[in-house]
Amino acid sequence: MNPNNIVNEPIQELLDAQSHVWNHTFSFLNSMALKCAIELGIPDAIHKHGKSMTLSELAITLSLHPNKAPSLSRLMRLLVHSNFFSKSIMLSNGEEVFDLTINSQLLLKDHPQTLAPFALMMLDPILIEPAYHFSSWFRNEDGSAFHIAHGKNLWEHAACVPTLNKRFSEAMASDAQFISSLLLANNEFKGLIMGLDSLVDVGGGNGTMAKAIAEAFQGLECIVYDLPHVVHGLERYENGRKLTYWILHDWSDDHCIKILQRCKEAIPSKDQGGKIIIIDMVVKIKNGISNNYCNSQLLFDMQMMSTTLGGKERTEEEWNKLFISAGLSDYKISPILGSRSVIVVYPF
Repeated sequence: MNPNNIVNEPIQELLDAQSHVWNHTFSFLNSMALKCAIELGIPDAIHKHGKSMTLSELAITLSLHPNKAPSLSRLMRLLVHSNFFSKSIMLSNGEEVFDLTINSQLLLKDHPQTLAPFALMMLDPILIEPAYHFSSWFRNEDGSAFHIAHGKNLWEHAACVPTLNKRFSEAMASDAQFISSLLLANNEFKGLIMGLDSLVDVGGGNGTMAKAIAEAFQGLECIVYDLPHVVHGLERYENGRKLTYWILHDWSDDHCIKILQRCKEAIPSKDQGGKIIIIDMVVKIKNGISNNYCNSQLLFDMQMMSTTLGGKERTEEEWNKLFISAGLSDYKISPILGSRSVIVVYPF
């Protein structure tokens, strides 16, 4: 297409292009509407009510300012459009009522698989601000956009900001709880754990994943390694120690190779049952992936570029290069976690 002749393009294509630009320009408001819904407690209010709620019932339950109650309909309209809530009409008086969908059920604060802490962490201004500096980052020598925004890397900043460290730990714990519940219901994953004597969770946060595995496999010793400010104050778990996943995407290739090499040194040979289990994204794996999952992977890759020093979401080819460089023999990818996969890597 010649940009000079764009006015000669069909009108509908021009309007579609304008809408495309607008949708991406304002897509941040989808995220802010989601954040608002969690902070107001809309999912929890409907769940506690036990049935669909009208706007007036929601406004009263949420203790909204009287001047703002009429605007609730506009927020809910967007959230319904985004499939976080469903809307129906009461037959008795024609009033609109709103109910939960599976998406908003995962935002309930007391849901065993809640993703609310994860969403609130990722939508914290501290993590959003670095994205404002992408263009500056591309033009200068700074290691990350996060460093431009805050003068420290993410881990240094979390170590000296207790509220950020707490929110980050809660976010990772909620995601670990979600993933562990799915993994421990999966026979393929359980087969990977069966027969192991010990499991070390490298970067395991507060041990949520390790604890879940230790409970499911009595007698398996689970150990968690993480930074001092992360594990400070944690209790010892009686049936073992604690665990982790989703770490390598935070680090550059060079760092990942070193991590994998240290893991390789610490485990027995393949013949003796040694293996490294990685839970991470594999971008566009060969046997196909839905557009929804692919979109999540690409957005997460941008998040890694924004907040880390060399971290990224990797393709299978990129993972393979890491494994070869670390002196590992072969691997198997199991795409059983939607946007993420379980990768099993073996030493020689």
